[in-house]
Amino acid sequence: MAGVAYYNVAGMRLGSHHIAMGWLGALFGGVYLATAGPKNPATKATPPINASSSDEADFIKKFLDEQEKKQ
Repeated sequence: MAGVAYYNVAGMRLGSHHIAMGWLGALFGGVYLATAGPKNPATKATPPINASSSDEADFIKKFLDEQEKKQ
């Protein structure tokens, strides 16, 4: 049986298997952190309604509500 190869890293004697586990942990940890996304879901911001009358504003709000229900 073959022995484990040892390397001196920063004055410490590390086995090759420990170095490999460190690299894999860093790789998978980095991928997880990069793809995790934000913790809080983004709130849907609607643009302001610039209507000339209250009837027009009500119509726009009703139309937007109907479109959200369709999705």
